[in-house]
Formats: sequence, structure tokens, C-alpha cells
Amino acid sequence: MVKRVFYLFIILIFTGLTLSSQTPTKWRGPNGNGVYDETGLLKQWPASGPEVIWHSVGLGEGHSSPAFANDMIYLTGMEGTTGYVYVLSTFGGLKWKVPYGEEFHESYPGSRSTPVIAGDLMYVYSGHGVLTCMDANNGEIKWRKDIFKDFDGKNIRWGVTETPVVDGDLIFITPGGTKNNVVALNRFDGNLVWSSPAKGELSAYCTPLLVELPTRKLLVTHTADHIIGLDAKDGKILWSHPQTNRWQVHANTPIYYDGGLFCFSGYGQGGVKLELSADGSSVSKAWFNDKLDNRIGGMVLIDGYLYGSGDNNRQWRCVDWKTGEEKYASTDIGKGVVVAADGMLYCYSDRGELGLAEATPAGFNMVSQTKVELGSGQHWSHPVIHDGRLYLRHGNTLIAYKIK
Repeated sequence: MVKRVFYLFIILIFTGLTLSSQTPTKWRGPNGNGVYDETGLLKQWPASGPEVIWHSVGLGEGHSSPAFANDMIYLTGMEGTTGYVYVLSTFGGLKWKVPYGEEFHESYPGSRSTPVIAGDLMYVYSGHGVLTCMDANNGEIKWRKDIFKDFDGKNIRWGVTETPVVDGDLIFITPGGTKNNVVALNRFDGNLVWSSPAKGELSAYCTPLLVELPTRKLLVTHTADHIIGLDAKDGKILWSHPQTNRWQVHANTPIYYDGGLFCFSGYGQGGVKLELSADGSSVSKAWFNDKLDNRIGGMVLIDGYLYGSGDNNRQWRCVDWKTGEEKYASTDIGKGVVVAADGMLYCYSDRGELGLAEATPAGFNMVSQTKVELGSGQHWSHPVIHDGRLYLRHGNTLIAYKIK
């Protein structure tokens, strides 16, 4: 009896580890919403800023974030005009790198998409619309699709920045074609599973959101002039809602909570909260706030309040999720990116300011602040929190800060 229980215990542990290793990584954290599950983090940093544990240079030009899997760190960057995947140890040493093809080297050059790792496979999407599946252990190419050529798509002004979404055997991507607007591919061989014409619009820099409802999985994304909801099983378009701006840039992944979707974009457009029907087949507008016009930095939802900065409206804001009521507006630091963990906001401005603030509707209480001096280029990359560290990519450099 004891031996049988012991064997069952071992099987359960092995099964848990296997399932965990197959869970695909996501852009903006384990839930794709910028909120990390870490606890016990510092509530205040030293006066000189959080300790830099290590930094790794020579990682090419780029704006993507690091991904963590298989006890390694995966990052994309560009050398010359060629995109590379750099694989680092958790101590920052380069283990190996491998090219994946031409990267976007025109305006704001460098890699855009963050790698997605699911078990032993890795998926990289270039700024020119080429999706490559590689062995995550050595970079060997398994299959490759030119998304624009194969699915009648077309690139957009500043190069696609979408990070693919993996779910089970499928990988979702947005070619932006009139016929093949959004597609689902078999992630093991790249073959087409379904194609949706959706609204027939160009893609809009957005990483899709997968919402699991009781009766279906819903794929939500932005295209040039609309927010769209598709049935993830077959690609059928269920609803759309108009959302446009001057440059058709909608780079932020929507946020889902308790039957509501918050979708937002910059250049003065703002954000709208949509209420989903129970089966996800329709939406209705709950509220709209034109001040919540973050362009590329995301927002976070914590305890019923949205936090983030604007674009044309440069203030950092807190808004009630249910009503859209504004709780505060602050210009303590420049506009930028936000992620969150353990009741704190990690704010990274486009001026290179890195701040720690309390996530409270009572006011924008910045308790600690430092300046990101290492690295190069724009301060646009989204930070990642992993195992008590804050990882920040600034151009050719990845910085690991101690925050626990």
C-alpha cells in the first residue's frame, strides 16, 4: 500500500512537471495581462535604485522582451539586418545564438516580437512577417511560413510587432489579408487549420488575447479600425467594435476580467470597456474614456482599478474598472510601460525612468525611482518579473535587477 502511494506520488509530480514544461510562454506575463504572481517583493528600493545583479550586452537592436523557459532566457535582437535569437543562462551568460532571418531595419530598427516557447519548440515572428518554428534547445528550424506571402497579408508602417499566441496544438497569427485576415496554424508543422476573413483590415501591431468562457474560447484582437472577437475553434467572427486612430496603431493587448474587455490605443483615441454576452457572441459598450490612450505601454488591472499612462494625454491614471471614473492623474514621471506584482506598479518611462509605485486609487505614490543608464535606443521594451528579479531590455542590453 505504501509502495503504491509512493509510485502514485511520483507519477503526479512527473505529470505536473510535464504539463508545466509544455505551458506556452506569453508576452506580458503568465496571464498575458502584465500582472505577475510573485510575492515577497521589495516595497521600497535603495536610494541608488534596485541592485543590478548582472547585465548582458551585445544582444543586438530590438524592443522585444525576454521569455523564460527550460531554465533559460530567450531574447530576439538584430545585428546588421539579420534577426537572432539569443539564449542566456539565468546568470546572464550567452549559451548560444542563432539567426532567424531578415529583421525590420527601417524606422525604429530592431526585433519586435517576443519569442514564444512551448516545451521543446520556440516560435519567432519577424518584423517582416516571417513565422519560424525552432527547436528551443539548439535553434534548429522545424518549419517556416512567410505569413504575408502565404496568406495574402501585407506589412504595416513600422513592421508587425505581434507576438503569436499558442494554445494546445494551435498557434494564432494575424496576416491582415482580405481573405486570410486571422489564421490558426498547427504549431507542430505550420499547416493551416482555419482562416478567417474577419473585417479584411490590416493588422495593427496587437498581440491577441485568448479568453476562456464556459461555452467557448474567444480570440480578441485589434485590426486597423476595429476590435474583433473570433471563435478560437473555427475562426468565425462573432462581433466587432469600431476603434481607430490617426496611424491605425493598436499595439496593446486587451484586458479581460469578469465578463468585461478593456481595449485601448494611443494618438488620443482612448479606451473602451466592452461587456461580453455570456457566450461571447456579442458585446455592448459599458464606458469610454479618451484619456486612457496608452500607445504601446499596456495597462494593468488590480483589485478593480486600471493603472497606466496615456500618450497624447501623458498623465499616469487610475480608473475604476466598473464605472470608468478617474481616481487620479499624475505627471510624476514620463509616459511609458507598466507591469505589476505584489501590490506594486513598475513604471518604465520613455525617458528611461524606472519607478516603483503603490497600486492604490488613493493617489500616484512613487516610493522609489532610478534611471536606466545601461543599454541603447528607445525605452520601450516591456519589463518582465521572474523569480524575484526584474528583467529590463534596453536595446542591446538585458539588465537583471534584484527586487526581492
